[in-house]
Amino acid sequence: MNISSAIVYVIPDRLDEACSALVQLPGVEIHARSPEGKVVVTIEDSDTSLASATYIALHDVPGVMSVAMVYQYSDDESVTEEVEA
Repeated sequence: MNISSAIVYVIPDRLDEACSALVQLPGVEIHARSPEGKVVVTIEDSDTSLASATYIALHDVPGVMSVAMVYQYSDDESVTEEVEA
């Protein structure tokens, strides 16, 4: 499991177009956006796409100027064991 968050900086005049494209990317969810073009997203690995590939795809969305990762969490579920107390 890999979950991360990022701020996507979008040209304000293209905000609606960019947000529509962002939510079409695998594992991307929009949590907030501002009229100035800042969009807060989370990105999660999916069955068909790694989060790293999605980060690359974010830069290709029309209107996106830059992407800044804010937080990243990774856990190998196959290694994690449940411990009884």
